[in-house]
Amino acid sequence: MTLITRPEGLSADQIAPSRRSLGVAALGGVAFAAYAPAAVSQSAQPVTTDGAGLTTAVVSYPAPDGFELPAYVARPEGQGPFPVVVVVSEIFGVHEYIRDVCRRLAKAGYAAVAPAFFVRVEDPAPLSDMQAVMRIVAAAGYEQVMGDVGATLDWIGAQAWAQSERVGITGFCWGGKVVWQACARFPALDAGVAWYGRLAPAATATEEQKTAGRPWPVDLAAELKAPVLGLYGGQDAGIPLASVEAMRAALAQEGAAGSEIVVYDDAPHGFHADYRASYREADAKDGWRRLLALFEARLKA
Repeated sequence: MTLITRPEGLSADQIAPSRRSLGVAALGGVAFAAYAPAAVSQSAQPVTTDGAGLTTAVVSYPAPDGFELPAYVARPEGQGPFPVVVVVSEIFGVHEYIRDVCRRLAKAGYAAVAPAFFVRVEDPAPLSDMQAVMRIVAAAGYEQVMGDVGATLDWIGAQAWAQSERVGITGFCWGGKVVWQACARFPALDAGVAWYGRLAPAATATEEQKTAGRPWPVDLAAELKAPVLGLYGGQDAGIPLASVEAMRAALAQEGAAGSEIVVYDDAPHGFHADYRASYREADAKDGWRRLLALFEARLKA
């Protein structure tokens, strides 16, 4: 399987469809795919988290544009209320890796909610054609995504099991960028953890690409309403260290108290994705430890 080295997926010369079929998982009348075939490694041994002691479901709620937005929810059994973490997927949507992340958070005492941002067009998770995946992802613009995050926060606020005054957000790759954007937009968020989300446009980006990607996290440091922990790989081919250092400088200049960036020197892009060849167990575990420490301090204190 081709190694995905870029935050938005494969570059044009890396596109190579997988022949592996992984089926779907259906809950509540909505089908979410299993591990994304466009990225899964044939030799991977993904972390699997069972549902013992948890309540899991697929729900839906109205977004600002009237779309019924599906989301996967995992939370501890019982009435709660539990602090909540919004989980923002990679470009592959709410596939099994993202659902497992939700269950890991639920085992740690959080209610985790993973909205399906891309399914207005099509669910990208079961697709092996990366060009098709990228077309779907490109259709999810900033205002739609922020509207979906806002709708998720509103829905959380109406749930009896949710401690809605204690909400964090975490996201991976595409979702890592969303974490920075959401923490700059929504005062209701108390903490964010961004896993290798793009921080600034690529040096080779066209003006159109720069415009399409706005607002860039490097321009949002002064607007952050909650501390963000950024977790990045020193060998990430799609997120140069220069952009990471620019983000660090912006955070320092704007006095973004509590926000920090950790770089794992030998880690590639996607080092937490345990279903991919990019997985680096030690770095993934350290990043998860840091995530839990931040959420413990901000959401459970």
